[in-house]
Amino acid sequence: MSKLERNWQYTEQYPSETDTLVRARRVSLELGIEPVSRAVSAELSALAVLSGARAICEIGTGVGVSGLSLLRHRPDAILTSIEIEPEYLREARSLFSEAGIPASRARLVEGDARHVMPRLNLSAYDIVLLDAEQSQLLEYFEHALGIVRPGGAIVVPSALGHGRVPDPASRDESTQALRDLLAVVAESDAIAPALSPTGDGLLTVVRLGG
Repeated sequence: MSKLERNWQYTEQYPSETDTLVRARRVSLELGIEPVSRAVSAELSALAVLSGARAICEIGTGVGVSGLSLLRHRPDAILTSIEIEPEYLREARSLFSEAGIPASRARLVEGDARHVMPRLNLSAYDIVLLDAEQSQLLEYFEHALGIVRPGGAIVVPSALGHGRVPDPASRDESTQALRDLLAVVAESDAIAPALSPTGDGLLTVVRLGG
């Protein structure tokens, strides 16, 4: 194992998690959902605190791993989370309740994000997390740019596609969608992007302007 691999492994194992987060991970795996890693979860918790986030939007609830992470240290923040699978939402509601988060702070919306996001208020969110169908990422990102406030962040986990994005031989639709998104954010003067190898790649994009 190389030094870089040891560093990555240590980073992933370092964060501690609440009992509810641990349970949410287990339920995710039982349902065939790949949740954000422990290190990404910790990054999300820290970002929510650093940004003073009060309004957070999430595309792709799963059973609540990332949502629980975003709200973990922000008792006054409100999460709007959009998920197309009703079974996942049922589990998420149960886990948010177990964590002591009332429904008024975790607004779980069932539906297709491509139809829901255009109805959300513009420049209203401090953080927008995109953790859903990768082939539709550019469309989600376009909507996210409209609803995140100036100075707010758009976060995309799994941005390296399990190592496929850097591999020129990988040309499937999801991988190409990730490459297209990375190219778009790298070329825009309206945003400040940062790509980290944390987890399966964590893309953070800050909307510039006042």
